[in-house]
Amino acid sequence: MTRQVKRWKVPQGHVYVSDDICKGCGFCIEYCPRNVLAPAKRFNVKGYHPPEVVDADACVMCGFCELVCPDFAIWTEKQTSSGGDEPGEAAHHQNTEDPKTR
Repeated sequence: MTRQVKRWKVPQGHVYVSDDICKGCGFCIEYCPRNVLAPAKRFNVKGYHPPEVVDADACVMCGFCELVCPDFAIWTEKQTSSGGDEPGEAAHHQNTEDPKTR
């Protein structure tokens, strides 16, 4: 007897950094489990090295970078796919259906 195993696609996302707000503490870089971020060589307006995305495809939308940022200078957004919903994706959609028409 063979078992069917459902395959779940790990969501990928985009990481955005607000360079003007970032103070270069490095928490997001340190706590990223997939090493998506690294310190930039450039300086921001405050004179700090903000993080930059070095491996965008590795982002799994864990949200650790957002949680540990004391200045709320980093956020993630889910990467949209043109192939429709993936398994497990429905939980992330808002219900826009009018309850009166159900």
